[in-house]
Amino acid sequence: MELADYNLVFNSLSFAIATFGAGTVFFFAQRSQVAPAYKTALTLSGLVCLIAFYHYLRMFDSFNHAYVLSNGVVETTGAAFNDAYRYVDWLLTVPLLLLELVLVMRLSKEETYSKGTKLAFAAALMVALGYPGEISGDVGTRWMWWILAMIPFLYIVKDLVSGLGASISKQPKAVQGLVSNARTLTILSWTFYPIVFILPMLGIGGLVAGEVNAAVQVGYTIADIVAKAMFGVMIYMIAQRKSDAGA
Repeated sequence: MELADYNLVFNSLSFAIATFGAGTVFFFAQRSQVAPAYKTALTLSGLVCLIAFYHYLRMFDSFNHAYVLSNGVVETTGAAFNDAYRYVDWLLTVPLLLLELVLVMRLSKEETYSKGTKLAFAAALMVALGYPGEISGDVGTRWMWWILAMIPFLYIVKDLVSGLGASISKQPKAVQGLVSNARTLTILSWTFYPIVFILPMLGIGGLVAGEVNAAVQVGYTIADIVAKAMFGVMIYMIAQRKSDAGA
C-alpha cells in the first residue's frame, strides 16, 4: 500500500468514527425535542450511528493491525483486514435506515408494518448476498454476487420511488419537500455502494482477499457518512417540523 492510500484510509476511518460518535449523542439528545410519535425514528437514527461508531472502531483497529507505518513506509504485518465488520454493520443498520424513513412518515399501522417488513427484509438480503463477493478475489465470483445483490437493491429502489410516492403526497405541505429529499438522498447514497463494489473489477485498486483497496474503503466510508449521519439529520428535521405543526 502506498503512503497516500494509507493516509486516506486512516483519516477517513478516523473521521467516520468522530462523525458517528457525534451523531449518536445528537440524535439521542434530540428525542426530547420531537413529538412522541417521532421519538422512535430519532431513536433508530441514534442506534444506527451507535452501531456504525462501534464497527468503525473495530475496522480502524483491524486496519492498524494489518498495516504499520515505519519511517514513512507502509508495511504489512501479515494480518488480514477484516471486511466482515463493515458487512455486519450494514446487516444491522441498512434495515434500520429504511425503517427510519417509514416511521417518520407516520403512515397507518398496517402500511407501516407492511412496508417496513418488506423493505427491511430486502435490505438484509441485499447485504447478505453482497458479502461473499466482497471477500472473493475472483472477478467472476464478485460479478455473480453483485448481480444477485442488485435484485433486492432494485426492489428497494422501486418501492422507494413508486411505493412511497403516494404517501409523500399525503404528508403536510411543510415537510413534503424534506421527505422527498430524504428519499432521494437514500436512493443516491445507496447507488454509490454497488458502484464502489465494482471498482476492483474495473481495475481500480487491488483485488486480493484480505488486503485493503483504498478506493473501496474510502468510497464505502463516504457513502456511510451520507447514508447514515446526513440522512439522520434529515429525519430529525422532518420530525421537528411535523412536531411543530402538530402533524
